[in-house]
Amino acid sequence: MGGVLQPGRPQFFDSCAERRLTWWPELGVGFYPVECGAEPYDAAYFERYQRQADSAIGRALMQARVDLVNRHFAGTVVDIGIGSGAFLERRNGAGAGRPNTFGFDVNPIAAAWLKSRSLWLDPYQGQVPAVTLWDVLEHIPDFGALLDRVSAWVFVSIPIFTGAQHVLRSKHFRRDEHVWYFTSEGLIRTFDGCGFDLAAMNTIETDLGREDIGSFVFRRR
Repeated sequence: MGGVLQPGRPQFFDSCAERRLTWWPELGVGFYPVECGAEPYDAAYFERYQRQADSAIGRALMQARVDLVNRHFAGTVVDIGIGSGAFLERRNGAGAGRPNTFGFDVNPIAAAWLKSRSLWLDPYQGQVPAVTLWDVLEHIPDFGALLDRVSAWVFVSIPIFTGAQHVLRSKHFRRDEHVWYFTSEGLIRTFDGCGFDLAAMNTIETDLGREDIGSFVFRRR
């Protein structure tokens, strides 16, 4: 029917977007449809993070993350996607008394590690004051549902891009893991839309030797 706009997305759009990066330059946001079940979250994944944490750069990164959180917030934090658990161990080890850093993870190996230490806390079961998302936000398709559970602080480290071509040539373009891709402005705009203001940002992880990583602190309005 010529001249009549039909409801819904055109099939051509769906065909182009299938298993390909979609980039919205006006937003500074990209999306890649990771196939469900393709994610490599298993024992080997957990062990790889253990090896990375047990290195000079790994220890420096964990300390930088602990310092970033503690500059803004001294209370209970839930670390989403714990890697090897090194951040929890370092932040809990630096304090006195009961632990104030807990974790949540979809990797069954990491979940078992947390539960065996009584450090498991599911943020989807209620409100939490703060979460850390170290190399994790880009993995979560519906991150808005998680942010809705946070009453105060979100701490993020994430790859930052200048545009779609930067994503395509980057080591961080991971078709089996990373759903979301952001420019710095796009990330800040996204959190603004979720009710958070930017409180701080830095490039300490890039300065320590990582590639194109930004660190951000957001506070609930």
